[in-house]
Amino acid sequence: MPTNPNPLLLEYDRLPFGKIEATHVVHAVRQILEDARAEIEKLVSLESTPTYADTIGRLDDVLERVKERTGPVTHLLSVAETPELRKAYNEVLPEITEFWTRITLNEGLWGRIRALADTDEAAALPPLEKRHLDTTLRDFRRSGADLSTAGKEQLSTIRLEMSRLEHKFSENVIDATNAYSLLIEDGDSRRLEGVPEPDREEARRKAAEKEQEGWLLTLDYPSFEPIIKYAQDRELRRELYTAYIGRCRDGEFTNGEIIARLLHLRRELAELLGYTDFAEYRLEDHMAKTGERAFGFVEDMTRRTRPYWERDLAELREHASELGISGFEPWDSAFVGESLRRARFEIDDEVIRQYFPLDRVLAGMFEVVRRVFGLVVREQRIPEVWHPDVHHYELFREEDGTLLGSFYADWHPRPDKRQGAWMNDLRTGGPRNGGFEPHVGVVAGNLSPPKGDVPSLLTHREVETVFHEFGHLLHHLTSTVPIAPMAGINVAWDFVELPSQIMENWTWEEEVISLLSGHHETGEPLPGDLYKRLRSARTFMAGSRLMRQLSFGHLDLRLHRDHPDEVTHDLMSYIEGLFEEYTPSSTFAGMHPATSFTHLFAGGYAAAYYSYLWSEVLDADAFGRFHLEGIFSREVGQAYLDAILTRGDSDEPEHLFREFMGRDPDLQPLLDRSFGGSLEGGSSTVGGS
Repeated sequence: MPTNPNPLLLEYDRLPFGKIEATHVVHAVRQILEDARAEIEKLVSLESTPTYADTIGRLDDVLERVKERTGPVTHLLSVAETPELRKAYNEVLPEITEFWTRITLNEGLWGRIRALADTDEAAALPPLEKRHLDTTLRDFRRSGADLSTAGKEQLSTIRLEMSRLEHKFSENVIDATNAYSLLIEDGDSRRLEGVPEPDREEARRKAAEKEQEGWLLTLDYPSFEPIIKYAQDRELRRELYTAYIGRCRDGEFTNGEIIARLLHLRRELAELLGYTDFAEYRLEDHMAKTGERAFGFVEDMTRRTRPYWERDLAELREHASELGISGFEPWDSAFVGESLRRARFEIDDEVIRQYFPLDRVLAGMFEVVRRVFGLVVREQRIPEVWHPDVHHYELFREEDGTLLGSFYADWHPRPDKRQGAWMNDLRTGGPRNGGFEPHVGVVAGNLSPPKGDVPSLLTHREVETVFHEFGHLLHHLTSTVPIAPMAGINVAWDFVELPSQIMENWTWEEEVISLLSGHHETGEPLPGDLYKRLRSARTFMAGSRLMRQLSFGHLDLRLHRDHPDEVTHDLMSYIEGLFEEYTPSSTFAGMHPATSFTHLFAGGYAAAYYSYLWSEVLDADAFGRFHLEGIFSREVGQAYLDAILTRGDSDEPEHLFREFMGRDPDLQPLLDRSFGGSLEGGSSTVGGS
């Protein structure tokens, strides 16, 4: 047992990450859940006529407290996992899952909420509270509140197993990623021909850390990407690509059986709740509303994209032939594509990144946010962080100095950190008792790390990633919705990516580039001619990029709409078959990432991966207003804040979008941005009735 007080059970202004130990977890979580269950029983035992305050309001307070107290643990698992922390969390994970499942299955609580809905007070509630009550009623029904006792027990069993499997899926991906390494010995340096020198130096540093001679390659993306993009050694590209794509396909960390079981459980859950399949269940509260409509969107976009994809593919194959590559294999794609991009636009990511030191990018982004939204970011050095690389900031409203929230930023890869980039809401504040309680969030990623004396230098794609995650963060930190479950990012899943994806647009504007860029040695901003070439290359291989997104959306919806018995009989072959119409050959289709696809099997995108492209439609359309009225327009920025960023789930997403744009979303701006327009006619709206 730890000798110091358990920080997870103490009241605090700032999250005590530096004091949390694995030994705190089990005791704290059990105490947190026990206290919450006791509060809910007190609520249920009230004999008075239910009111909004003593029923919905009180329940919200209890559940938000649980989220806030357990959130630091799940966050640490993603950024600073240890075997001890993993073991402790796995011990209480079934209890956490059971707690959240039992909320909506509590007959007394459900009875009180239904009774509230029938009162005169409920009929006269203000719009926001009425929407929250209606949403709560819907969520309880969707979570099995009307099931029989036997049905509720079955549902609890399903959810418990799903939670365990999803967590195990994620663990396997982390473990498989960390288990692989390839040492290039000193005598084989020719194998690294073409790889930029900074990346070679980083590989040598990694080898030295392991007391090895040579260059150590891993499956962390900043290590993996330079090999598949630049290494002239085709066999090396094949070896590393096969290892990356093949993670969790077989061996100790296999995820195939987990996928199969999850698909069965998700279908079982949906049917138990009265839905045809998991997609129908999942999308009922999304903008798409139905699996059929989401699938129709994916199919329509596939039809529109295919001619451009086929053109891209022909160009890649022709260039591969020019490079002397016989046959065009999956491990050639990034290499050939980068070679063609450099040849066509005289542009090189390794040249570009010299102008984008991370600190300069962050300073420029903060200036954009100040000009457009009237928000000021200030760094605050604090000791309560989980790693020395982590920075802490505060966000203020410029006009009156109101502290809106604070956030942590953790940008670089580590062995104990999951891959990808993400944003987490650690605490939801908002208007409280006549004032404003600050929100707390975190942005994290796996950007190119510093290399020796050279700072972290970003590709333009990494710059987009920083803006993307910061868009999610703004959605959380600026929320003015006083009801926590309806605030910030708690919106329909196919609307949640709009605030993130629209931010990426600023990274392509020349006036913004001058703020973001500064050569790490000279401070010189990105030269105008280099910017023009970068801008010209924006739509390079757009057909291939969109087709890749569509393939994942298609896979996701098919897996969650088709009957699991048909899918899992021969899972890998079935998945390969789904990819075939979206890939150049059966070899490409076979090299699919399904077994490491955490978005679908350990994240929140099951039956909803189409949301990324759906949101691209929204962001391309919405940014058009900034283009028309000024990319730094405070008037448009304020309108966007008022209609989208601050509003959370206070209204239907389509209503919020219409409030900002004055009309329904239009597909054409995305087609214009990607391809210069559509090759074919047809409907150009999305999200309409």
